[in-house]
Amino acid sequence: MALQTKVTRNSGARLFLQSVVGRAYPRLVGTQRDLSWLFFDIVLPFLSMVGYVYIYRALKAPEEYIGFVVLGSAMTAYWINILWSMSSQLYWEKENGNLALYVISPASLMAILFGMASGGLFSTTIRALVILVIGNLLFHVSYTITSFWALFLVFVLTMVALYGMGMMLSSLFLLFNREAWHSANLLQAPVMLFSGFYFPVSAFNFWIAAAASIIPLTLGMDAIRQLVFPSAARLGFLSVAVELTALGILSIFFLAAAFFSLRRMERLAIKYGRITDRLD
Repeated sequence: MALQTKVTRNSGARLFLQSVVGRAYPRLVGTQRDLSWLFFDIVLPFLSMVGYVYIYRALKAPEEYIGFVVLGSAMTAYWINILWSMSSQLYWEKENGNLALYVISPASLMAILFGMASGGLFSTTIRALVILVIGNLLFHVSYTITSFWALFLVFVLTMVALYGMGMMLSSLFLLFNREAWHSANLLQAPVMLFSGFYFPVSAFNFWIAAAASIIPLTLGMDAIRQLVFPSAARLGFLSVAVELTALGILSIFFLAAAFFSLRRMERLAIKYGRITDRLD
C-alpha cells in the first residue's frame, strides 16, 4: 500500500548530527556483542596474509612484497565491511521493518546512512589495526613514512570515497533486492584480485589497472604503499599526487551518486510504497 504521508526533511545541522550519532552507536555496540566478526574480518584475512607471505618468500620476491601483503590484508577488512555490511544495510533494515520508519522520519536518509558508515568505519579500523599489528610482529615489516600529512590525506580520501561507494551500493542493493546479492558474490574475489590487495596493481597493464581504479581502495593502497615503502615507489601505478587528485574526484562522485540514489529511492518509496515492503 502506498505511503500517503508527505515527508518533510529537516536539514538542520543538529538533527543531522543526532541522526549520525544515533545510527553509529548501534554499529559500534553490535560488533562487541556479535563476535563472529573475529573470524570473518580477522582470521580469514590473516590466513590469506600468511599464505601469500610464504608464497612470496618461496619465490624470493622483493622484501617490499611482504609489506604489500600485510598492508593489503589489513585493508581487506574495509572491503568486506563495504560489500557485506554497508551495502546491504538498507536491505536488512527493510527486512526488519525499520526502513519505513526511516523514510517517514524527519531525519534524512543520507544522515542515517552516514551514521551507519561512520560506525562501520570506526569498528573496521580497529579490526584492520589488529591485522596490521599481528602481521608486523610476525613478519617484521618496517615502514618509512615519507610524508605523514600526505599519508593521512590519502587515507581520509580513500575512506570517504569507499564509504560513499558503500552508501551508493546500499541504495542499489535495496532497489534490485535479491539480484544485488548475486552481484556481491561475483564482486568480492575479482575486486580483491584486480585492486592489488596482495601485489602492486602496476603488475597489470595500464588499462586494466585504470579500470580497477574505480574501486577507491586500488588507488588508496597504491599511494599508501608508495608513502610507507619508499624503495617500492618504482612499483607504483601513478604518482601519489595524481592518485590523491583521483581519490578526491572519486569522493565527490560517490557521495553525489549516493545522495541522488537515496533521493530516488525515497521518491519511489513515498509514491509506490514498495521499497519499504518486506519480502515474504
